[in-house]
Amino acid sequence: MSTGPAGGRRRLPLSLRRRAVPWDRQRPTWREARPAVISGALKRAQARPSGNWYVVGASRDLRAGRPLARTVAGQEVVLWRDARGRPVAGPGICPHLGAPLRDSPVRCGTLVCHWHGLALDGGPFAGWEPFPVHDDGVLLWIRLDAVGGEAPLDAPVVPVRPDRALTAVYTGVGTCEPEDVVANRLDPWHGAWFHPYSFVDLTVAGAPDGSDGSGDAFTVDVSFKVAGRLVVPVRAEFTAPEPRTVVMRITEGEGAGSVVESHATPLGTDDRGRPRTAVVEAVVAGSDRPGFALARGAAPLLRPLVRAAAGRLWRDDLAYAERRWALRSTGRFPD
Repeated sequence: MSTGPAGGRRRLPLSLRRRAVPWDRQRPTWREARPAVISGALKRAQARPSGNWYVVGASRDLRAGRPLARTVAGQEVVLWRDARGRPVAGPGICPHLGAPLRDSPVRCGTLVCHWHGLALDGGPFAGWEPFPVHDDGVLLWIRLDAVGGEAPLDAPVVPVRPDRALTAVYTGVGTCEPEDVVANRLDPWHGAWFHPYSFVDLTVAGAPDGSDGSGDAFTVDVSFKVAGRLVVPVRAEFTAPEPRTVVMRITEGEGAGSVVESHATPLGTDDRGRPRTAVVEAVVAGSDRPGFALARGAAPLLRPLVRAAAGRLWRDDLAYAERRWALRSTGRFPD
């Protein structure tokens, strides 16, 4: 993909679509989006080890002095930072009489049960056993061996990220299972049809056939819409490094090396017995342009905008995932 005159980088990251095609006149992609290719990529992703690690939220959501509560696969978990600022995690049910530890305060790095004062510093105590926890600087992970049932790994499978990046994390919840979220991301052909407000001129330049696991990636040429006919063209790769994660990495064009990580975490079931899944998406954007340092400095202002853009996409993509689960659960999903 050419990025500027004589193959050099454009002075500005924007391009002007000179032959803009209306949505209903773009090239259909349904013949290329073969169900067998998507399901094959999904099965290979599900066969990769996760080490029983689950994403529970953004690193910045875990602040000193207050706990963070989550439910993963029906299990209550609680996280907080100890006196040294390190994350600790464990069951969210007090082992004494079952108090919800999510409502208990943290004092000097110790979680103090608000029912009877049982104090937890993060180590095993009074029947409470901690879970392994990992803070990668962007996301928080916990390891639940009883839930995952795999051979445990010492650390989660964290994708390579750009240095000195602008980061933002979006979280949404849908009525589906993690595989439905992953299947959505392993279908890049729907992008310009389902999200015309964000993507145009999308072409899947390469799709995996499973013959070479090391090259199990979807390669996509696409332009991100900015305003009117102004776009940012890039080449990106979609890969699934573990069963509940799909990574989009920009390989050519503006922001090369930047990643969007989509993580799916099972929450449990709702009052009707339907599965609920959280999507935790981390946008980790980098650039070697001199002005990007200003963008990093303005991160507190930019993060809400990035989250809003991710939220608009995921309103659609969760509808896709929910529809897929509804059809699968009733035996109506196309073979």
